[in-house]
Amino acid sequence: MIRPHLAHVSFWDRPLWKGRIVLQHTNVFQQGLPQDAHDIRKAVFVDEQGFNGEMEFDGIDPTAHHVVLYLDGKPAATGRVFPSESPEMYTIGRVAVYPQYRKHHLGQEVLGLLEQKAKTLGAKKIGLSAQCQARGFYEKSGYQASGDVYLDEFCPHIHMEKEL
Repeated sequence: MIRPHLAHVSFWDRPLWKGRIVLQHTNVFQQGLPQDAHDIRKAVFVDEQGFNGEMEFDGIDPTAHHVVLYLDGKPAATGRVFPSESPEMYTIGRVAVYPQYRKHHLGQEVLGLLEQKAKTLGAKKIGLSAQCQARGFYEKSGYQASGDVYLDEFCPHIHMEKEL
């Protein structure tokens, strides 16, 4: 199902069969936070993980490129990408998957789509701030940790980068 208010990325518009669930790549990039992305992030970061709701939605959201993945027509995962302060570097963030869809590798799908979007925008490198408990997830995709662990609110994070 293509949401009419979102820009459609046609080369990703194909169903992927993951077991008995259809992942419809109505992967859409939109500048500005889509309501479905907002709802996923609120459920995951605020309600589930306990982050501050006022800090979750920030000044980057209006200009970042957001993607939402849908399973069987229902919003399931999201993430965003935006230019960093360093030339030719983009930042990926707010990658979130509803708990009931976490066994379908949607986080990996979101990450790949965000990397592709960053490439089309001229990125040569991607940076991100990973929750330490998700470090292995990003390492499997080629990201390398750098620097010391730091707290974002109460949660340990590590900076990670990947050459594109």
